[in-house]
Amino acid sequence: MDGLVQFWSQTDAIGRAVAALLLLMSISAWVLIVWKTWVLSRARHDAVQAVAAFWAAESHAAGRDRLASLDREQVLLPLLDATAPRAGTGTLETRGALETQLTRRLRDALHRSLQHLQYGQVLLASIGSTAPFIGLFGTVWGIYHALVSIATAGSITIEKVAGPVGEALIMTAAGLAVAIPAVLAYNLFGKWVAGCEAELEGFAHDLREMALEAASRSSPGD
Repeated sequence: MDGLVQFWSQTDAIGRAVAALLLLMSISAWVLIVWKTWVLSRARHDAVQAVAAFWAAESHAAGRDRLASLDREQVLLPLLDATAPRAGTGTLETRGALETQLTRRLRDALHRSLQHLQYGQVLLASIGSTAPFIGLFGTVWGIYHALVSIATAGSITIEKVAGPVGEALIMTAAGLAVAIPAVLAYNLFGKWVAGCEAELEGFAHDLREMALEAASRSSPGD
């Protein structure tokens, strides 16, 4: 802590801007980590519970009610609503075959659900990949600033060089401290999202088959 205070007091505006940027990146990463842990934990748990509850229902309406009550992140319900019958409106969307309409609507609903689950992943990846280099830049600039100050003083000793250089190296450590949690969280969340995606795709496939079977039974001449 003393080294950080000394570095802050001795560096210039650029060094302070780098330190402030790393602090902002760290806060943003940890806010995302906490929020996405909460969201993805709920989504993973609800996906298993809600799908099982839907298929255990006695009717479509009862299944929808169960799904709506258990799907707290609203990633499953849009898939179910995408299979609801729609009256023809004369648009290109309703002129295609039922199989094509269902595939398109389920694909769009699946993409929206995945966008919700993947929100913030790009920022985590960006923080994890850039923070070490930002910290390294802060170190290089701090060393340059320290050496210029020492040279201006007119006397150079190992004691006068070691202190400022050691304090500047703190920026490299700070960059790594920001990047490592972001990278680990990004990898973990990617695995969780992939698991949710598999569950959603399976549910969407089953809903499509159910909707086609229902349409086949209700079509004339069957």
